[in-house]
Amino acid sequence: MSAWPPSDGPGTRVWAVGALCRAVADALDARFNPVAVRGELSGFMRAASGHCYFTLKDGAGQMRCAMFRRAAQLLDFSPRDGDQVELRGRLGVYEARGELQLVVESLRRAGQGSLFEQFMQRKARLEAEGLFEAARKRPLPPWPRRIGLVTSAGAAALHDVVTALRRRAPHLPVVFAPASVQGAQAPAELIAALEALCRLQPAVDVILLVRGGGAIEDLWAFNDEALARAIVRSPVPVVVGVGHETDFSIADFCADLRAPTPTAAAELVAAPREQHLALLDHLQGRLRDALLAQVDRQGQRLDRVAARLGRPSALAARQQGALQHRAQRLRHAARAQLQVALRRHEAQRQALPAALAAALQSHRHHLDRAALRLGLLDPALVLQRGYAWLTDAQGRALTRAAQLAAGDAVQATLADGQARMTVTAVGSGVPAAPTAANRS
Repeated sequence: MSAWPPSDGPGTRVWAVGALCRAVADALDARFNPVAVRGELSGFMRAASGHCYFTLKDGAGQMRCAMFRRAAQLLDFSPRDGDQVELRGRLGVYEARGELQLVVESLRRAGQGSLFEQFMQRKARLEAEGLFEAARKRPLPPWPRRIGLVTSAGAAALHDVVTALRRRAPHLPVVFAPASVQGAQAPAELIAALEALCRLQPAVDVILLVRGGGAIEDLWAFNDEALARAIVRSPVPVVVGVGHETDFSIADFCADLRAPTPTAAAELVAAPREQHLALLDHLQGRLRDALLAQVDRQGQRLDRVAARLGRPSALAARQQGALQHRAQRLRHAARAQLQVALRRHEAQRQALPAALAAALQSHRHHLDRAALRLGLLDPALVLQRGYAWLTDAQGRALTRAAQLAAGDAVQATLADGQARMTVTAVGSGVPAAPTAANRS
């Protein structure tokens, strides 16, 4: 073992641990601070106190970082492991553990500065053109018949949307138009997929344009100006669900409706199947009530018509009374005319018998004609020609086969009497010969 060098040797100093940590911190502060660093987030954790702790790393090294609550409250996004970020802060030593630590004062996604500036400039220009106007946007169909879906074939968003639609509305067909959702080729493929769905026959009623979350550069395809104009130009309402709830893109502002996530987009266009069934039950009940009310009204109308018609015998009695009244009026008129003739021709007594005979003959002729008309209305003459008058057990007249059913008791009035019968069968039309009936 080598001997410990004397403490008073040249260039040698014995440090207290805390003093050395503070000295290193001072040297770092003088040499590097403030410092800006770019790297990948790892192990991000937000404590109950509001402070955030994480590791910033790249392929060559890593560094422990702390972001206190005051700075964390100014974040405009939700940091996640794997995010490429740029941060500004002060490099120091955490004396309690003797560890190198970067105290972060601001944090943003890597490249966000230039991309975000482009985003804001493009957003302002398209908004000035009226592409974001609420009055331009179309309402979604309440009961779509076909749904169009645009996303990547390998995206988790595809699984999320299909799962939500199968759960809520498995009866709805979905037409899938695959397209890249990231990269230089993505905007053109997204536009082509939208236009292909719009040309379909039969057409889709609504289109979902979705993808999962990511950094601003991952979502940049949805900030493309040509894609924004294609969404506005679409004849079919477009719902955009890109990223997470805190992510916004130009496509979100142009869409007829923005959804916070792909799953939420599916839920916005597809009401649950139970809601469809409940509406059908409600409509069925309304239709049934309307039909029953119509049947009741028509039944009352038939009752009123039947009451006005009454029985054939009552009609014949009214006609007979009217004929008797007319006959009586004729007799009175004949007497009056006879008296006038007697007074007028009193001096012509020789012609009186002839005139009286003529008058009597004329009145007799009128009476005969009235009697003939009265006889023609007699129901007995109809019965003598082989017809019968049918009534049910309550004495109501039966004029239609629809009033009868097999086994009903009916009464037939004939020219020389009555017969009680039982119906054995009921058919439509006029039969060639009467069916057998039981006579009592």
